[in-house]
Amino acid sequence: MNEAFYDAGKEIKVKVSSVNEMRQMDHDAITRYGIAAELLMENAGKAAFTLLNQKMPVAGKTFVIVCGGGNNGGDGFVVARHIISRGGRPVVFLLAGAEKYQGAAKVNLDIISKLPLETGPLKGISGFEEALRRCDGVVDAIFGTGLAREVKGRYAEVITAINASGKPVLSLDIPSGVNGDNGRVMGAAVQADWTVTFGLVKYGNLLYPGAQKGGDLTVTHISFPPELYDSPGVKVGINLPGPLPERNPAGHKGTFGNALFVAGAPIYFGAPYLAAVSFLKSGGGYSRLACPASMVPHLAQKAGEVVMAPMAETDTGTIALSNVDQLLALSRQMDWVVVGPGLSLDSETAELVVQLTSKVDVPLLIDGDGLTAVANHLDVLRQRKTPTILTPHPGEMSRLAHLSPDEIRQNPITVLQEFCSDLQSIVVLKGAHSLIGLPDGSVFINLTGNSGMGSAGSGDVLAGTIAAMGGLGLEVASAVRCGVLVHGLAGDLAAEAIGEDGMTAGDMLRYLPSVLKKYRDEKVSQWFQTRYGPGRC
Repeated sequence: MNEAFYDAGKEIKVKVSSVNEMRQMDHDAITRYGIAAELLMENAGKAAFTLLNQKMPVAGKTFVIVCGGGNNGGDGFVVARHIISRGGRPVVFLLAGAEKYQGAAKVNLDIISKLPLETGPLKGISGFEEALRRCDGVVDAIFGTGLAREVKGRYAEVITAINASGKPVLSLDIPSGVNGDNGRVMGAAVQADWTVTFGLVKYGNLLYPGAQKGGDLTVTHISFPPELYDSPGVKVGINLPGPLPERNPAGHKGTFGNALFVAGAPIYFGAPYLAAVSFLKSGGGYSRLACPASMVPHLAQKAGEVVMAPMAETDTGTIALSNVDQLLALSRQMDWVVVGPGLSLDSETAELVVQLTSKVDVPLLIDGDGLTAVANHLDVLRQRKTPTILTPHPGEMSRLAHLSPDEIRQNPITVLQEFCSDLQSIVVLKGAHSLIGLPDGSVFINLTGNSGMGSAGSGDVLAGTIAAMGGLGLEVASAVRCGVLVHGLAGDLAAEAIGEDGMTAGDMLRYLPSVLKKYRDEKVSQWFQTRYGPGRC
C-alpha cells in the first residue's frame, strides 16, 4: 500500500479544512512568510489552468470564464491569461463592477484588460447564453468558498444557464453556490465536471450534496509552507486508515476476536443475523448472539457459524431486563460488545440497554434501537471508563444531540466534535460520506460507499465489521475507522457487480471477504487513490 495513504493511529495524513481555517492559512502565508497575495493567486490560477489543459487542451478552443467580485474572480483572471498564452480564446464575464475588485484580483484584472481578449460586465442573460452556446468549456470563478447567503437574482440565472449549457465546467475552489463548510446548496449551485481546490480540501468539497456538484476533485497547495497545511490545529481529514495486523498463521477462533451481539426482536430477524455474521465475514473469530429465545431456531438455520445465547423474553417477545446479569457475565469473556441492532423500542429492553451501557467494561458499540434507549441517559455514556462507539444515522444523531436535523446539517463537523468531546465517545455519523468523530476533536470523512447502501440492514453490517477490525487487533479508534472504510468498499464492490438499484445488506455481506483480501494484498491503496483520493497538482 502506498505510504502516502497510511494513517497510523489517529494521525491525519490528508487534511481537510474549514473556510475560516483556510482564510487563516492565507493570512499566515502572507504575513508570516511574506508570500505575496499576487503570488498565491498566480499559483492558484496556474494550477487551475494546468488541470483544464490536461482535461481538454485549450489551443484553438473558446472558454467562457465567469468571475465574481472577490479573489475567486481574480483566480479566474489568471486562468484567462494562461489560456490566451496557450492559444486559446477566453471570454471573461464580470459579475461585479471593475471598482469592486481589490488587491491581487485588481492587479490581475488590470493585466487581462490590456490583453486581446473579450472582457466586460454581464449585461444580460441572453448574451451570456449565446456565449455559452459558442464556447467549448466554462470556468466557474464566481463565489469560491466564502459564500454565506442564498444565491438569487442574476447569480442564480447565470448558474442555471451554465448548468443548462451542457458544456464541460471547471470550478475554482468549490462549485459556486455550494457552502464551503457544510456542502449545502445555497439556492443554486454549479454542476462541475472538475474542481480544483486550493491549499486544502474544504469540508464542502466532500460533504453532500456539495461533493456531488464538484465532479473530479484535485487539490493544490499553491506553495503554502507544509507547517501551515500540516498544522496539528487542523483536526479534520480524509479517512485513510493504515494496514491491517498480520493474521497469526497458528491462530484459532479466540485469536481473531470474540464479540457479543445483543440484538433482535420478533419483527427484526435480519438485524441480528447481519450484525453477527458480518463480524465473521470481516475476519472476526468468535461471534455470539444474544437474542430472544424464540428467535434462536430460525436464526440458527441461517447463521450456523454463530453461537446462540437464548434470552428470556418480555411479554412482547423482546429481550427482558432479567437477562442483565447473564449478559454482563458473557461480556467479561468478550473483546467487544455490540448492543442495539433490531432490539425494538420496548421500554423494558431499553432499560436493559441503559444498564448494560453503565456496566459493560469492554469496548461497547451501540447501534440502532440501542441509541434511542440511551438518548435520554447521556450521563451513563459520560461515566463509562472503557471505549464507547455510537453509530447513529442523522435522525438518531438528532435525538442523541437534542438538535434538529437542520441544525446538524448546518454545521455537522462542529456538532460532531462537540458531541464526541462531551460524551468522550467515538461517533460514526452515518450517511453519504460518513463522518467519524473522536473525543480529541479529530474527525475523519469517509469517501467509500454509494447510494445502494441506503437500505435496511446496512448499519447492522457496519456494526459487525467495526467489531471485527477490533478483533483483528486494531486499537479502538483505528478499528472504527477501518471498519467504516471496509464497509463502504464492500458496498462499492457489490455495486460494481450488480448495480446500486436493488442492492441489499446481504450483498454487502457477501463482498466483505473480497475487500479484506484486497486490503491484505495491498491493492486497496491503488483502488482508493483511483476512485476516491483527491489528486495533487
